[in-house]
Amino acid sequence: MSASRLTTESAAENDSSGTDPAPHHDFDVVIAGCGPTGSMLAAELRLHDVRVLVLERDTEPASYVRIVGLHIRSLELLAMRGLLESIAEHGRRRPAAGFFAAIAKPAPKDLDSAHDFLLGIPQPVVVGLLEAHAVELGAEVRHGRTVTGFEQDEDGVTVALADGERVRARFLVGCDGGRSTVRKLLGIDFPGVPTRNETLMGEMEAEAPQAEIAAKVAKVQATDRTFSITPFGGGRYRVIVPAGEVGTRTQPPSLEDFQRQLSAFAGTDLGVHSPTWLSRFGDATRLAEHYRVGRVLLAGDAAHIHPPIGGQGLNLGIQDAFNLGWKLAAQVQGWAPEALLDTYEAERHPVAADVLDNTRAQMELLAPGPGPQAVRRLVSELLDFDEVNRLLTGKITAVDVRYDFGEGPDLLGRRQRDIETSHGRLYDLLHRGRGLLLDRTARLTSARWSDRVDHLADTTAEPEVPALLLRPDGHIAWVGDDQRDLDDQLVRWFGEPTA
Repeated sequence: MSASRLTTESAAENDSSGTDPAPHHDFDVVIAGCGPTGSMLAAELRLHDVRVLVLERDTEPASYVRIVGLHIRSLELLAMRGLLESIAEHGRRRPAAGFFAAIAKPAPKDLDSAHDFLLGIPQPVVVGLLEAHAVELGAEVRHGRTVTGFEQDEDGVTVALADGERVRARFLVGCDGGRSTVRKLLGIDFPGVPTRNETLMGEMEAEAPQAEIAAKVAKVQATDRTFSITPFGGGRYRVIVPAGEVGTRTQPPSLEDFQRQLSAFAGTDLGVHSPTWLSRFGDATRLAEHYRVGRVLLAGDAAHIHPPIGGQGLNLGIQDAFNLGWKLAAQVQGWAPEALLDTYEAERHPVAADVLDNTRAQMELLAPGPGPQAVRRLVSELLDFDEVNRLLTGKITAVDVRYDFGEGPDLLGRRQRDIETSHGRLYDLLHRGRGLLLDRTARLTSARWSDRVDHLADTTAEPEVPALLLRPDGHIAWVGDDQRDLDDQLVRWFGEPTA
């Protein structure tokens, strides 16, 4: 038997388990919201020929150019779909360091990833690129269309739009943000902690010399870490300052609001002018009680909100989409195991809860007062231990997420990092969103699932275990060398074999 073999067949050629959509369904899935989560979900569904309609309330992209950070796990997922290189062209790579509560520490020694950096990228750019990717795969996107209601039954969901149009689909997914209409109409509770403190954040130019700005920041941060002014080059700065009593959450902040608060905290407004974007955020943390009711699901900010400390929000939504996409596609195509779609909430709800916890902890370490600042100094000392730095960085970058798949080896439920194989990089073999059997024994088979799972026989590949079964999201679903055990797990994750 050959030591190196890749077996792959297209779903179009071999899928005898799918069912033709009923004629009264206009689409298989309607997605409310075309932000990063909605666009990524649409693309994942289209990899499996699911008919997708994305409805976006806004008619034009956001006018502000906020810089967001794509963390390691999101970069890995983008690499799995062949998107990372084209997206990285528009961003700036930075070390994966200093994330936790903005405590300046170097990156830990081993982040176990081929993509161990932070990619800073303008939010409208990443949103536009992900939408274009979904459209290129065949998703239909309609801007200026607002979901105002829906009714679901055992066969599907009828979605009502503001202009009176009604669209029929098998499923509806709310990716429509923290004030999600879909979540509210669904009646899902959104418990958590309301906003106690609000913060202004924006990017702008400043006339004051950088040395003066640095001195002012150092003086204010001696008692209040919620204040920061970070240079971006070319005389531009990211300004973060407590909002105090200026403005309201119902209106975007103005440059005058920033000038007033800078003067209150630093004694001068530092000559700030020419803002690129201005925003206001609170420290509320909320998590939807459920992610699914019948044929309606939630993802991204519609399911969880938290302060932007650590830059985890956009990443959490993209990762939701990767977890949900292949499972929802399996349900539409008719081969999903009975409980597969339920694993979306079971796996992603605890991940979001952990993000809410770590953002709460980080906000406490930014709070003024001797108590929080004493704890901050202690955490800063602990971060000098590489194990602690690695733990907290792993939380924020999501490389340490491990889903509970039951008893088994330590690798079970973890994500598989990108490695070299006899057929090139591992992630390059996952572009189509299918499962993969990485077989170092070269004697196992997944042939009866060839419409859903590829097989790579490679006796030289890492890691040094007999074989791995990877889900389409890159998480390890099985480790072992027994064919019967493998077959059981193939049924668990990929349904009954093709006749």
